[in-house]
Amino acid sequence: MAKHVIQKHEEPVSHSHKDNELLTVREVSQALRVDDTTTRRWIKNGALEAISLPHVGKRQAYRIRSATLDLLLNTQPVETHKSHDKR
Repeated sequence: MAKHVIQKHEEPVSHSHKDNELLTVREVSQALRVDDTTTRRWIKNGALEAISLPHVGKRQAYRIRSATLDLLLNTQPVETHKSHDKR
């Protein structure tokens, strides 16, 4: 007979798990102020990490971790240096 050992955590366990919260395509689209179609395109192109859910209908269902959205919102834009000199 196996014994189950419950270990005491040193740090308090948070039950909010905000980083693991799963958001819908619509919620992410609203946060980014883009259309749902744009968010779905980013997911399909690999620009936005998402979890694919099993589906039966026409559309693939996705969920995006809130930590992924937070990272995207807190990322500094990359400056591109375009030459204005047209010789």
